[in-house]
Amino acid sequence: MKNTALTQKHIDLNAKLVPFAGYNMPVQYEGVTVEHETVRNGVGVFDVSHMGEFELKGPNALALIQKVSSNDASVLVDGKAQYSCMPNGKGGIVDDLIIYRIAENHYFLVVNASNIEKDWNWITSHNDLGVEMTNLSDEYSLLAIQGPKAAEAMQQLTTIDLSNMVYYTFQFGTFAGIENVLVSATGYTGSGGFEVYVKNEFANQLWNRIFEAGESFGIKPIGLAARDTLRLEMGFCLYGNDIDDTTSPLEAGLGWITKFTKDFIDADFLKNQKENGVSRKLVAFEMIDRGIPRHDYKIKDAKGQEIGKVTSGTMSPSMKIGIGLGYVTKENAQLDQEIFIEIREKSIKAKVVKLPFYKK
Repeated sequence: MKNTALTQKHIDLNAKLVPFAGYNMPVQYEGVTVEHETVRNGVGVFDVSHMGEFELKGPNALALIQKVSSNDASVLVDGKAQYSCMPNGKGGIVDDLIIYRIAENHYFLVVNASNIEKDWNWITSHNDLGVEMTNLSDEYSLLAIQGPKAAEAMQQLTTIDLSNMVYYTFQFGTFAGIENVLVSATGYTGSGGFEVYVKNEFANQLWNRIFEAGESFGIKPIGLAARDTLRLEMGFCLYGNDIDDTTSPLEAGLGWITKFTKDFIDADFLKNQKENGVSRKLVAFEMIDRGIPRHDYKIKDAKGQEIGKVTSGTMSPSMKIGIGLGYVTKENAQLDQEIFIEIREKSIKAKVVKLPFYKK
């Protein structure tokens, strides 16, 4: 198992560590509900240093990104980031990712930890354009400082005006006494905040200064379990659960990051799928009767016919009901449609709802 530069910090804090994407990662410290509520109402910090980072440079860097990704990266300007995915040439998804435009001909890609090697090989295999590619994944640490109090708590650490940073923009500046830090107004919790990228040698300094600055705001370390409940309440897809090599972006409700204003891998297939419709859709559902849906549980219709499977499910800490995502046949994907989740061989009633589950 790999460690992040901060693994010892997590051990010292008595975090429960689990193997995740080849890394020793903190799944929880105090408990999922406490950590979840800390981020929803205050400020919490995730060590997400296991994520992958690639740098693409050169006159054809944008052309390569346009070829391998579904969103239109030509609209990016310096200091702007974009959520996208990489179609796999067979109608599925290699990975979802964030694309940062550092400067003209200079981009920074952030990919999922479990897919670093796969993504690197995929992009490399399509790089017949002479783009200079560097895999920086082992050199960088990443902390996600999330919650409504994040900007106020962290402002003393930087000259960057955090409270006026627009969602999906980023700036370079001094942060926690470290120069040339990438601070990004992104995160996967739906409660606002920032993601801060530093070289590994500065990770402990960053962690210490963040916790000093946030002490009066009740800042806490947050594990991957709460990260999962937070993103699920927003309906954000998790690669390996809700999207993978067998799901198309259109089936997954990611039509908004699939732009046919350019040519890209699978563009014709996906355009055809858009015009003719999909046979299944990723839907959000809330439990009507008591029960907690879990990954891979069967979804059935009123007649007991299997119509799909749960891809993500949990007891929502904010709403105190079972919530989930899952693929169902398009006939059963309408809002307010009653569906049934098979939990311990019983069909438990649920209904299809609109995202996000959690409304601020």
